[in-house]
Amino acid sequence: MGTASRMLLSGLLMVLSLDAPAQEQARDGQAHHHDAAATPPAVHDDAKVSVDAHIPPDPAQHPMAPMSDAEMTRAMEMDDTAKLFMFKLDTFERAKGDHAYSTAWNARAWYGGDFDKLLLRSEGEREHGKTDARIEALWNHAFASFWDWQLGLRHDAGNGPSRDWAAFGVQGLAPYWFEIEATAYVGDGGRAALGFRAEYELLLSQRLILQAEIELNLYGRGDRARAVAAGLSDAELGLRLRYEIRRELAPYIGVVRKYRRGVDGHGFGFGPVMRSETQVVAGLRLWF
Repeated sequence: MGTASRMLLSGLLMVLSLDAPAQEQARDGQAHHHDAAATPPAVHDDAKVSVDAHIPPDPAQHPMAPMSDAEMTRAMEMDDTAKLFMFKLDTFERAKGDHAYSTAWNARAWYGGDFDKLLLRSEGEREHGKTDARIEALWNHAFASFWDWQLGLRHDAGNGPSRDWAAFGVQGLAPYWFEIEATAYVGDGGRAALGFRAEYELLLSQRLILQAEIELNLYGRGDRARAVAAGLSDAELGLRLRYEIRRELAPYIGVVRKYRRGVDGHGFGFGPVMRSETQVVAGLRLWF
């Protein structure tokens, strides 16, 4: 072997000897990287404590003794059975009729709850220095939505001898927003009577309201001492326009047409003819 061949072989062996450690180091680095990726990072105990500290503990348990149905019902009741009072002066007016001026009123007051209440009603008229009035004391009980039945007493005073009646009736809100009030009366000596009243209100604006009303009074027999005729004794048709300064206070004007059979200061008789009179009225309506 020549000198050149020996030098070439020596150089090749030197290159191979230098490359082997580099390859071994690369293999060691790759193995170390693989082991690091396969092994999850260690979690210190302090880190575990800080994470667990954000989890709230379970709420404390306070066992409640079992309740009966009656106790459960009382616990769920609402405070809506309070007793309330209301006074309403539906009409208090001065009227100019065909013959004279007169003053009339229609008022009521009640005290109680949603289902049962004590109701007082009063209405009357004063004309030619004479007063004709009635007052009623009734127990009012709600038996259906918007409907009540009533039981009590009625007392007539003023024009002629006083009369007392037992009263039974109903009142409520009929379809199409008609307010209805019908009461039957039984008096001493076989006297009987029936009163009917219907009312409807039309809102022309938030404050201007037109009220239409009809009232009928029928008697089983005539009572000359009190100028009451048998059958349809009297009737009234009214149309009133009120302006509500507040909900509780409203002046009004209107027209009332009255029909009557019986004896009064103008000589109305007990015959079948129904005499009529037109009145212009102005008054005040209030409640509290």
